[in-house]
Amino acid sequence: MALKKILITVTTYPLPSRSYDELVCTAGILEDGTWIRIYPIPLSFLNQIKKDTGFKKYTWVELDVKERTDDFRPESHSPVSYDVKIINSLNTKNYWKERKKICLRNVYTNKNKLINDSKKPKNISLVTFKPSRITNFLIEEDSKEWKDEWKELRKQTDLFAEIETNPEKLIPKVPYKFSYTFEDDEGVSSTLMIEDWEIFQLYWNCLRDSKSNKKIALEKVKQKYFDTFVKEHDMYLFLGTTMQWHRRRAPNPFVIIGTFHPKIERQFSLDL
Repeated sequence: MALKKILITVTTYPLPSRSYDELVCTAGILEDGTWIRIYPIPLSFLNQIKKDTGFKKYTWVELDVKERTDDFRPESHSPVSYDVKIINSLNTKNYWKERKKICLRNVYTNKNKLINDSKKPKNISLVTFKPSRITNFLIEEDSKEWKDEWKELRKQTDLFAEIETNPEKLIPKVPYKFSYTFEDDEGVSSTLMIEDWEIFQLYWNCLRDSKSNKKIALEKVKQKYFDTFVKEHDMYLFLGTTMQWHRRRAPNPFVIIGTFHPKIERQFSLDL
């Protein structure tokens, strides 16, 4: 057990199943640039600290955690308690200068190196990755409802509990999958799903603003994540493995759990 200072950088969209605990997680970076995964984090806890403190991503917190003995991935920890201390948040000034100091200390650029490091003995499962270019943003239809067994598990565990609220209404199923296709520094292409909570929340916000027009909502999501982010921002991807596919040693066990997207610093010269 140890009290750790963590810069929270990721919260993934919840899945109502104990077997998917690794996707119901919060991840962050320690002061030395090391990644840490924290799960499970009850939804009620996240909502409560947000209500009480205005908590958001890129906030330094102190939390007592312990290494998980049921997870071979070295970054995985669980809270000893949910007595979290909020320290301060890092702003976006000077092209995310303060955030870059922490988030960009260890950056992968090569897929082959990433996959090799995800194998024994390192078992790396959380990284910052810099694609040489992002070539596509994919939207695929997905099931509209959670699987029946997931619904039952959701009712049985407090992981999705919310005071005086039906958890099935709190965590609606997004009927689409979103993915990026990108290249590494050798031009090797990968297509990975995006599991970041923000993209799914963006879809719900766009659907509301478009008066439930799904086509318009999806166009707005693509416009932000592809047209705006890719063209106007210096894009990095936060990648994490799912325990299921990492344990099976899948060819690529990673998914995109977040984006790091400061505006591009453009250099201007003056003709004298």
